Amino acid sequence: MGKINKKILIVEDDKEFLWILRQRFETEGFSIVFAQDGQEGLDMTIEEKPDLILLDIMMPKMDGIEMARNLKEKGITSQIIFLTNFGDAEHISQAIGVAKETDYIVKSDMHVDQIILRVKERLGIL
Repeated sequence: MGKINKKILIVEDDKEFLWILRQRFETEGFSIVFAQDGQEGLDMTIEEKPDLILLDIMMPKMDGIEMARNLKEKGITSQIIFLTNFGDAEHISQAIGVAKETDYIVKSDMHVDQIILRVKERLGIL
């Protein structure tokens, strides 16, 4: 696989799921940076300026929705795909309401290959 000139920030507190995502995205040729809580994710976004953020909603220190609000307030326009275990309408509307250029994936509904496909679609790689 050739190198893809796109940087992905994965913000995920589940270490095992984070490891799986990192391995698969790196295998696909993406440049990967990661964080394990919302505050670290906010700092990494400012420092690394990723093309896209895979952002878990339920995390310690700062949840994904709060992190996305902070990014928006700072004028940071990286695309966001929220990752969560929640399939309920409240979390979906809260997450998508933060920024219009967001997407939403319920982890239990998607295989990692489908997540990669969704990221490639969002970045116009397909």
